[in-house]
Formats: sequence, structure tokens, C-alpha cells
Amino acid sequence: MAVDDARTDVRYGTGDDGSTWLLEGKRVRKYHPRVVACGEVDELNTVIGVCRSLLRERHMDLEAELRKVQEALFRMGAELASEAPENLGIKLIGTEDVSSLEAALDRLSSELEELRHFIYPSGSLPGAMLHFARAVARRAERAVVLLSDQERVNPEVVRYLNRLSTLLFQMARAVNAREKVPEDEWPGRGFG
Repeated sequence: MAVDDARTDVRYGTGDDGSTWLLEGKRVRKYHPRVVACGEVDELNTVIGVCRSLLRERHMDLEAELRKVQEALFRMGAELASEAPENLGIKLIGTEDVSSLEAALDRLSSELEELRHFIYPSGSLPGAMLHFARAVARRAERAVVLLSDQERVNPEVVRYLNRLSTLLFQMARAVNAREKVPEDEWPGRGFG
């Protein structure tokens, strides 16, 4: 959630000086760690929207799961855009959100063979896009961890992003398996 983009009660150009609002009305520089974390989560939400559009016709179960993820990411964006998220009147990211991702991971695990090698992020278009979303999720996680080293952040936000990146990876693998696109294994050292 980009606060400057979401505010409609002000004139255009209020961020031209390189600053933006937090939800409580405090102005900060656009490179402030809180704003950077919000931006990374916003980008992740957007990339997941692209994934949903690619999954909608042939993988409706995964598309529906990602719709729930987008709802959580909107809440997360608001939470990160506030120095006092408990006062926002929204449901904060919690253990039930993380548990929802873990349940989805458990469901997908039954579809997948055990991974014994690193794989290239590729495959079908939706599979490759899910791999891209996973990388964006990791970047968002790093931004939130950096923020949490400097300011108070709900620890469930970090846990959620960590599980989400794993879920996106498994979704990419599942889509590629369903579409009969073999995983492209990196020929380096295996594991497991």
C-alpha cells in the first residue's frame, strides 16, 4: 500500500519533495525503512496479482489461495505503514495467517516429489511467474527484517513472509508438475 497513491483527499504532487505520510499523518522520507518495507510488500502484492491472472483458468485452487494472500498483504501494508498498528482497527497479521499458509503448504506437498537438487526458476509461464513472486517475497522479507532491527514490528509479519516465499516456491513446482513441464535441475551439488 503506497500511502501517497492511496490518499485521495490531497492534491497531486504532495510527494514531490521526496517525502510521504505514514498512516498517522507523520511525514517521512521515501527511503525510510518503514516506507521501503511497505513498497516491497506492495510490489509483492502486485506480482501476486499477475500470478492470479495466469492461474485463474487452469489452477483455480491456487488462484483462490493467492486471493487470501493478497488480503493479508493489504493488512500487512497498512500495519507496516503505521507506527502504532494496534490503533488502526484492522486485524493484524497473526498466527492464524501463518497457519493458513502452512496448511496450504501441507496440501501441496502431497502433489510434489521430494526435491534432491536445486532447480532453475523456470517452467510454464505461471510457474516462472510464481518463482518470480517468491524472489520478491524474499526481498520484502529482508526489508521488513531490516525495519524490525530499527523499529517495533509484529514478528508474525516476518514469519508470514518467510512461509509465503516457501508457498510460492511450492506453488511454482506444483503448477509446472500439473502442466507436465519438467523441473530444470541445476547440475551442481545435490542435497537431501
